[in-house]
Amino acid sequence: MKTKKSGSILRVVVEMGFIIFLFYSNLLMGEFTHSNSASGKTLIFALQDIFTAANFAIAVVTALIGYLIFEYFRKKL
Repeated sequence: MKTKKSGSILRVVVEMGFIIFLFYSNLLMGEFTHSNSASGKTLIFALQDIFTAANFAIAVVTALIGYLIFEYFRKKL
């Protein structure tokens, strides 16, 4: 049986995960397009280039900010 708190935590994780997914997919599209047009690099090279600790930190912070903003609007509207 799910408690209200575990449901809330799951919601935060899912919503932040979706925002992180969008961040990385956007970053991958840009990096792959940029690197492929410059010197014919592969998708694997682009993946290795975007999955860094700095990018992950940025993704988590922006996902948290995005989640908080959406929660604010949910409560106000």
